[in-house]
Amino acid sequence: MEYTFESKPGTTGFILCCQCGTQIEPNPSNMCVACLRTQVDITEGIPKQGVLYFCRNCERYLQPPNHWVAAQLESRELLSVCLKKLGGGLKTVRLIDAGFVWTEPHSQRIKTKLTVQKEVLNGAVLQQVFVVEFIVKNHMCDDCHRVEAKDFWRACVQIRQKTKHKKTFYYLEQIIMKHKAHVNTVNIKPCHEGLDFFYIQPQDARKLVDFLNTVVPCRTQTAEELISHDIHNNTFNYKHTFSVEIIPICKDNIVCLPPKLAQTLGNINPLSLCYKVTNTIHVIDPTSLQVAEVKCQQYWRYPFLNVCEPKQLVEFMVIDVEIVADKDKPNKTPVSHKHVLANVCVNQVTSTGLSDQQYFCRTHLGHLLHPGDSVLGFNFTNCNLNHAEFDKMKADKIPDVMLVKKIFGNKNSRNKKRKWKLKHLHDDLHADTSSNERDYTDFLEDLEEDEAFRKNVDIYKDADKLAVDADDTDDEECPQISLQEMLDDLHISTDATGPDGADMMMD
Repeated sequence: MEYTFESKPGTTGFILCCQCGTQIEPNPSNMCVACLRTQVDITEGIPKQGVLYFCRNCERYLQPPNHWVAAQLESRELLSVCLKKLGGGLKTVRLIDAGFVWTEPHSQRIKTKLTVQKEVLNGAVLQQVFVVEFIVKNHMCDDCHRVEAKDFWRACVQIRQKTKHKKTFYYLEQIIMKHKAHVNTVNIKPCHEGLDFFYIQPQDARKLVDFLNTVVPCRTQTAEELISHDIHNNTFNYKHTFSVEIIPICKDNIVCLPPKLAQTLGNINPLSLCYKVTNTIHVIDPTSLQVAEVKCQQYWRYPFLNVCEPKQLVEFMVIDVEIVADKDKPNKTPVSHKHVLANVCVNQVTSTGLSDQQYFCRTHLGHLLHPGDSVLGFNFTNCNLNHAEFDKMKADKIPDVMLVKKIFGNKNSRNKKRKWKLKHLHDDLHADTSSNERDYTDFLEDLEEDEAFRKNVDIYKDADKLAVDADDTDDEECPQISLQEMLDDLHISTDATGPDGADMMMD
């Protein structure tokens, strides 16, 4: 321990200590430091040893009474926890300075050096420096204990979409990661037609539900299950479940709107194409470029399904393209200015080559198509659909072929040339099956082809692909993502309690 006096300015001369007679500078107690040490200890009542409880699973320290704090060694947060462990002993003195004394990180010891002041005999202010040693003991926190006991969640968000592909969930996964909407998630499990997010606190689950309502068209239902009831203080313990059902309409889906809904949307053609999905469904009439937005309330009031799945689309070869003049366009509003109306002649591609039958149709892809291009579409002339709204349509309103999207090169070739990658919430979300692999490849191609679609996605550089010679891989016809849009993958080790925890995997 170190003792010092606060001397008064302007004092001159020396006096003798009243205890031992040693010559000293004058001070209010008239005693030397050695004698005063035997008489007064200003640190009396302050514990010199303590215990810190540390959870090795989540790397947090216990801050009494039951709050767990994430803190690094020799950080301000850890120093605050140590000072609070001293209790009311520091209330009797004035704390001047506090810091850490270096110890071996694996010694399970944390030492803090404190400087305090206190007024003692006859108004003398005594300053003293001392060290408090804390022993770190391992103790599992309540949250980690529930995880290990398999009874760790109090709220569950069930996200479902009744479709045969997972492109929506791949996109939703990237949006959740970009906006860190999965903070405080204790577990994520894939299941049939969706995902389950588990939380300890119901308010964390409600935050995710509110976030989903702003990014995807969906509706929510809640339920409660009583776990326990204390009759003495009338407290209840519930498990909360939030069911989020996403509208089963995705990008590049052909839909047939109910007549009443089509009438409310400006008398748009019921047989339309969904070209974008945000928190509403954006549809376009390929024969007139008329666009409309279907809100969630309108959809659930007049529900409708896809006319065909993406797997039912067939490949066509473009024979001729003729842009429609402004005077020949239908006079309908509002219309899309990002698309160009064109009359197209196509032949269906079969296993033996091109078919003999040619089809003439009107499409919104006039700004992309050229003779010789390949395009995906749906052939209505030889289809057998079981769709209630489609069966009500007149034959003259149904086109022979509806073109959906252009094909840019070979899939295997584009995968080899792809110089970027994405992060994922959990490795189990991308099970290695042929169906999931095909859906994920289609999702990556949608990101490359649509700049507005990838604005909510963090794209990272793939160092392995960047090392390949650009002359052998670049293809001007295939849409690509520029290096300016890619982020550097820094491989920073994050804290286990952070939003991007240890379960963050790389593709």
